[in-house]
Amino acid sequence: GDTSEPASVSDLFGSSSESGSDENHTDEKRATVQEYLLPEAAGKVTYGNKNISIDASNLSEGYFMVKYEGDADKVKLQLHTPDGETYTYTLAIGSYEAFPLSAGDGDYHLEVLEHAYDDMYALAHSEDLKVTLNDEFRPFLYPNQYVWFTPEYKAVSYAAELSDKASNDLDYVGLVYRYVTENIKYDEELAANVKSGYLPDIDNTMDSGKGICFDYASLMAAMLRSQGIPTKSSFFTIQSLVFDSPSSSPATLRKEHNSLSSAIMLPKF
Repeated sequence: GDTSEPASVSDLFGSSSESGSDENHTDEKRATVQEYLLPEAAGKVTYGNKNISIDASNLSEGYFMVKYEGDADKVKLQLHTPDGETYTYTLAIGSYEAFPLSAGDGDYHLEVLEHAYDDMYALAHSEDLKVTLNDEFRPFLYPNQYVWFTPEYKAVSYAAELSDKASNDLDYVGLVYRYVTENIKYDEELAANVKSGYLPDIDNTMDSGKGICFDYASLMAAMLRSQGIPTKSSFFTIQSLVFDSPSSSPATLRKEHNSLSSAIMLPKF
């Protein structure tokens, strides 16, 4: 039998020292993306109450948006997906945020939970969403809370520069991989002190040259998505909400583990 080990990402893409340069030496040239997909709260399909706005106008594009404007000091969003997974997010106060429908077509259930006291959360609103995507890859192209970027971001501009040097999509993925792995160092201090609800700032990661796994994944995903490469980011969450009573009663927030790691999958290849 074949006892050889599977190829690693570095085996596939090599390193800049091995390839000698990031320049494209072939006649083939990748078409750099100049127009970017950005989520919007269009207001065509909405749910919620006086404190919670859920914009479901773009479910077919692979995302929905939520804005919380109530008095709670901390708010959680739980998303239950058609494949049986549950994702928990910390909501910002007073602004819309985008969240992906990464399980594809099917029935989703979301719950907004307000901090009540100590480690207790109470259900503030719930909603069912029936999703039919325009394209299975759309959820992996838009910015969202975990992978946020706009055209003005430095990371997006540099992604376009790398794309200009690439001969094709796979070559571009290799350039992004080498940039991130060779220029971003692991931040041991941040890893030891990261708090629940931490979100990456990809331009800060570039400027500082360091980050934790979440930052690596978010930066790489943003650079790939901004150039039209569908990229799924998967995270092991630090905390999750566990209901110890019916959904109409407060929920208990229980810490499960203290580590966070990530992986990036490219559905296109």
